[in-house]
Amino acid sequence: MPRNKYPEETEKKILDASLKLFLEKGYDETTVLDIVANLNGLTRGAFYHHFKSKEAVLDALFTHLGKNLPIEAAMSANVANGLERLKLLFTLSLQSNIASNEVTAFMTMIMSLLAEPRFSYKRHDEILSTAKVIEPIIAEGMADGSIRKGSAKAYAEIVLIMTNYWMMPKQFPGTDEDILARSELMIEILDAIGMPVINNEITNAFHDNIEALDL
Repeated sequence: MPRNKYPEETEKKILDASLKLFLEKGYDETTVLDIVANLNGLTRGAFYHHFKSKEAVLDALFTHLGKNLPIEAAMSANVANGLERLKLLFTLSLQSNIASNEVTAFMTMIMSLLAEPRFSYKRHDEILSTAKVIEPIIAEGMADGSIRKGSAKAYAEIVLIMTNYWMMPKQFPGTDEDILARSELMIEILDAIGMPVINNEITNAFHDNIEALDL
């Protein structure tokens, strides 16, 4: 069999076809054969050359869509300090999630699967990866005095635990009033520990994100 000169293109073709099917049929209802049938001539052997299983495709999709985090834009922005950079990152991330139909549909699908442990683990790993991304920004804020000194790692973890678990109705069910109360308390907690990163603009974008993604 001739060597594939463009493996990245083949992988992207598999990811694109898989995501389309996952969104149309659902992850559990989609088979590897379904994916291969939508690869415009690629064989099952080509699929398994790049991915060991359907679950490996889902892992790659998590990684691919995780790249939508606008870290480069936030890091290159001319802002006053680390706290402002972190606020900018949160705002850009929420806005980009809403603007991307691909991200919207994929995250809605993932949230519907969180009752299954393997998907909860994947989501947990994704959040840990995001914590590593924002940790240097928090450290910057601690160095310039805009964020109270402490463990940048712990600060990154706590803000992501609150925003990605506690504030998610599909993770912690609650009424609109419950979510509003959590939002207000989250702001108080972050202010109290010296990381006042959540403002009204971010709060509004966050609630728009929850509604758009059906989280």
